[in-house]
Amino acid sequence: MRGAPEALGAAFFDSADFERFRPRLREGAELSRTNWFRVGGRAEWLFKPEDTQDLAAFLNVLPDSVPVTVMGVGSNLIVRDGGIDGVVIRLGRGFADIAVDGTQVVAGAGALDVNVAMLAGEHGLTGFEFLSGIPGTIGGAVRMNGGAYGSDMSALLMRCEVVQRDGRVEMMMAGRVGFSYRHSDLPEGAVVTRAWMQGRPGDKQAILARMHEIQAARESTQPVRSRTGGSTFKNPEGHKAWELVDRAGCRGLSIGGAMVSELHCNFLINTGNATAADLEELGEEVIARVQAATGVTLEWEIKRIGK
Repeated sequence: MRGAPEALGAAFFDSADFERFRPRLREGAELSRTNWFRVGGRAEWLFKPEDTQDLAAFLNVLPDSVPVTVMGVGSNLIVRDGGIDGVVIRLGRGFADIAVDGTQVVAGAGALDVNVAMLAGEHGLTGFEFLSGIPGTIGGAVRMNGGAYGSDMSALLMRCEVVQRDGRVEMMMAGRVGFSYRHSDLPEGAVVTRAWMQGRPGDKQAILARMHEIQAARESTQPVRSRTGGSTFKNPEGHKAWELVDRAGCRGLSIGGAMVSELHCNFLINTGNATAADLEELGEEVIARVQAATGVTLEWEIKRIGK
């Protein structure tokens, strides 16, 4: 799977710098085990940094020619069957801490959204409830302005810590992040490592009850126990993606082992033997049918990476 040596920084992987990080680097890592669809090829190299300083040191010495891809828990993601060249970075336990400071919540980028919502609720902080309905991490929520149930990350974020591709650690205020619908203007290659979020005092029981409602709604209307990646398409302005997909007759549509969920047709599911190619082809077929039936062009919300 290795490409041209100059493109993949072969000199680095034979150097003393490489030896410093070897315990946290793995070659040829299988990525199908790391994403919710359970599809995809291998990572040329997989790096799991211990903390922000470890990540910064690694990126500082990694040649610019080596491609870098960041993964969270693998939700909202299709890893293509040909795998990923260069280095895939996964933020693990060293980035999963969560703390409450007054009305603020500080969380590592690897912290699960639902865990952040739960801790905020236990401290009587409102504004975080929507996170309990997003199956991902805080880093991904910042990068994509994750949202659901009437709110999104732009309503919470005060500032975030990022590590730039050259290893510089930088603090970015929310105004610099450039949030829009399911999008941020964070620099290409920048890795979010921590987020500071502002909540409001609220009634603890009401907050926990709202999160229970969200969880119950997810379980009754979404295929949460299937191999899926979450909402597939963004909601076009003035429309709901699932309604457009349904109007186009795509509920239950399948290609290979991939199928449009019959429970919620803005979800694709791996019925057991789907490839990434099956999922992506099915998504493109849905886009084409919705365009033909309604005149609306759907855009992918799920990120597709690799070869």
